[in-house]
Order: sequence, then C-alpha cells, then structure tokens
Amino acid sequence: MTNPERMKAAMAEIPVEDPTRTEHQKLSDDEWFKYRAGPELAAMQRATLARLRELNAGYYEDPEGSTAGLAALVGECGDGLDFRPPIYLEYKERVRFGRDVFINANLMILGSGIVTIGDHALIGPDARFYTVNHAFDVDIRREGWERAFPITLEADVWLGGSVVICPGVTIGRGSVVAAGSVVTKDVPPMSVVAGNPARVIRTL
Repeated sequence: MTNPERMKAAMAEIPVEDPTRTEHQKLSDDEWFKYRAGPELAAMQRATLARLRELNAGYYEDPEGSTAGLAALVGECGDGLDFRPPIYLEYKERVRFGRDVFINANLMILGSGIVTIGDHALIGPDARFYTVNHAFDVDIRREGWERAFPITLEADVWLGGSVVICPGVTIGRGSVVAAGSVVTKDVPPMSVVAGNPARVIRTL
C-alpha cells in the first residue's frame, strides 16, 4: 500500500473518544486526537516557540551557538547542520535532521507528524511542511479531531523556494522540487517535479 493509500484509509477511520489516554499519547501514536482538548499540547508548543525565538534572535551574534541549540532542540540531528533564521516548529521532538542539512530562511513545520529531512538535503527559503489533516466530515471536524502523517525527505533532496509539502509525502533520494511547487504525493528517487500539484517533469 502506498503512502497516499495508507493516509486515505487512516482518514476514513472514525475517531473514538478514549478518556483513559491523553491527547499527547494519541498524538504520539499517530492516531486521531483533539488539539484543543489537550492543554499539554499547547504548553509544549509554547515552550518550543519560546526557545526558537531565542535561537532565531541569537543567530546574528552567535550563529554557531544558535545552530548547536537547534540541533539539541529537535528529536534527532546529524552533524553539519546549517540554518538561516527564522525557523518555526510546533513539535520539536517530531523533527529529525540528517547530516549536512542546509535550511534556508523561513522554514515552517506544522503539525505533529514526524518530519525526517535526510542527509545532505538543501531546503530553500519559505519551505512549508504541513503534516496534519483535519476530518473531512464537517461534524467530526467541528469536534476538533485531527490526525498527522509523516513527511520524509530522503538523502540529497533539494527543495526550491516556497515549496509546500503535504501530509504523508515521501520525496525520494536525490530528487529536486522546483520553486513554488505543491507536493501532494510521493516523488520517485532521482526525479525533478514542478507545479501545483507537482508532477514529474524529468528524471536525473
């Protein structure tokens, strides 16, 4: 089953209340959860954003210190991280950077899906990673249910500026995403994709 098929099947499931578990536990298990019903989630985000504000502001006088701080903040980080502020993350522990990753200004990672950025990736300015889906059913959506899906960039991926990556997407090794593209489905390795929705325009 492909990632889009798995996501479609997961989104078709009907969320069920489970008062024995916290919303954070449900989030961590990649299940349906209610953000507004879990005050611990808002507290986690506020703490992350406060730390990112410090790192973003401190970069200009101490880029090495801010870079080390970001590497320590996220769930995993290889050697050689290089970033340009500002950077915005909601769930720091769900973000994983490989080795020698370069991140240009204004990276935003929203939602609780695990985001893995592989070794030697190049992330252009204003990249957006959206990992969360809300329920399609209006009544369920009004109840506040949401569900996140992972985004994975394999090694040596290059994202141009202002790229949007949608929930559940994997971008294969060595691929290039043209500036302004909106990636809604998996990208094969060694491919160039462009457009909205992004489509393969050539192989490498």
